[in-house]
Amino acid sequence: MLGLAIGDALGATVEFMTPREIAAQYGVHDRIRGGGWLRLPPGEVTDDTTMSFALARAWLAAGRAPSAEQCAAAFDAWMRARPVDIGNTVRRGIVRWRLHGSTEAPESDDAGNGGAMRCVAAALATFGAPEDEATAAALIQARVTHHNRLTDAATVALVRMVHTALGGGGLGGVLRHAHELAAAHAAFAFRDKRCDNPTGYIVDTMRAVCQAIDGNDGFQAVLTDLVNRGGDADTTGAIAGMVMGALAGESALPAHWRQAVKVEARREAVRLACGLIELAPAMRRAEFAAHAYGR
Repeated sequence: MLGLAIGDALGATVEFMTPREIAAQYGVHDRIRGGGWLRLPPGEVTDDTTMSFALARAWLAAGRAPSAEQCAAAFDAWMRARPVDIGNTVRRGIVRWRLHGSTEAPESDDAGNGGAMRCVAAALATFGAPEDEATAAALIQARVTHHNRLTDAATVALVRMVHTALGGGGLGGVLRHAHELAAAHAAFAFRDKRCDNPTGYIVDTMRAVCQAIDGNDGFQAVLTDLVNRGGDADTTGAIAGMVMGALAGESALPAHWRQAVKVEARREAVRLACGLIELAPAMRRAEFAAHAYGR
């Protein structure tokens, strides 16, 4: 959750810029400095993080996987709080809920990345759950606003990447899911041509993220590579931060980046992550085993 917030805050500065523009203005953009087209104060996060928080709160309020209605209500409350940014597909999905009570967007060709960017809550809370349960939880929240087979596939793949990272599967295990995604949907192949200036199209997003994870060593190197590609940099940064954060753990996150994130967002990320992981079946089994062994 902290990795996501770091990637979001880092990437927001250069969102919609090209790599050439970034290089001309910053050389290498590797500092959380705010600004960008949203003119954010340093350390502020965008919709990637705040929507993830909204979904996490829905999980904690329900004490289990929230229903589609609970997810939609959480996103509606988030939108009413006037977030600093909101994607067009997300807005349409929430307005559809308000007007018609629809909790699932109609299947479309609009393969945006909004459903994937906020899936970390589902990933944390379903760690250790049967695969079908984790998949259902990931897709219920995604389809409130996004309903496309490529978006679905990427969202599920990201949840599996986080699970593998949390379970000690390492970088190789994470990349195995990236290769499985590309094998199932050839558009996601990421070892062919470098994806610079990635758009909000989920294929661009995931190709850039997987290339950065595959080609760099460690959290800082991955995120620096990724955000300097420009484009939808807050979301690519957030998604890579989510995955690499699960691999690294809090203590291995770069201290200068962690401390640069707005303190309220940083504290909320920790609070929500701790609450979500307590819901996870893997953690409940571990607690039961420890209790039984202690007796």
